[in-house]
Amino acid sequence: MVHATRGIVLRTVKYGDTSIITTVYTEMYGIQTYIVKGVRQSSKTSAGKASFFQPAAMLDMEVYHNELKQLQFIKEYQWSYLYEQVLFDVIKNTVAIFLVELLQHSLKQPEANPELFHLIEDSLKQLDRGTATLTANLPLYFILHLGSELGFRIHGNYSERTPVLDLQEGMFIAEKPLHPYYIDGPPASTTSQLLEIPFYNDLENIALNQGTRRQLLRAYLDYLSLHIHDFGELKSLAILQEIVS
Repeated sequence: MVHATRGIVLRTVKYGDTSIITTVYTEMYGIQTYIVKGVRQSSKTSAGKASFFQPAAMLDMEVYHNELKQLQFIKEYQWSYLYEQVLFDVIKNTVAIFLVELLQHSLKQPEANPELFHLIEDSLKQLDRGTATLTANLPLYFILHLGSELGFRIHGNYSERTPVLDLQEGMFIAEKPLHPYYIDGPPASTTSQLLEIPFYNDLENIALNQGTRRQLLRAYLDYLSLHIHDFGELKSLAILQEIVS
């Protein structure tokens, strides 16, 4: 049976002489792997089709789905959103690749999570339309809310009584813990702000220097690695830290 679903491409590799295998985070089925035949042929009918499956591409798809199979098939596909800047702007593209790699390391099970799908979709659209400040702050916002959607939301907020964020426990506390996984002072206060903002545009009001942004990125990735088994290191992190200042 054929089902309609939206999807966000996470990874694509060549398969055979003319086909690809692509990993897609779908709204209906969560993370799935599909084989797409013939998209790398040099014929007129196949020209440009491989571009639909570049990382961060957002698609409307008709797919065949069998719960018993690991490799699925796509019948039809088209753009659900056509980027204006992300694929051509070096900084925005770097952020998009970072978000995609983050998902590759974080999504371990195929179960659907519509709220997570919408977070990813909305974040990529806002990245495409956003200012330089929004672009620079978006990875921080995304990591925190990704953790929430995966089931380990940070509890509490920054205050005089709770000025320390314990990354291991995922909560704001009164005193520094015995382990090294915590932040306090301005980084903890900024984290509380990022958790509380209601709209993406509010990211433009959070002014951070390069050093603070790097510190927060590293802390938030520690937060994910403490809660996601075998999280690993992100190859795109060094590039992101260098280019988003």
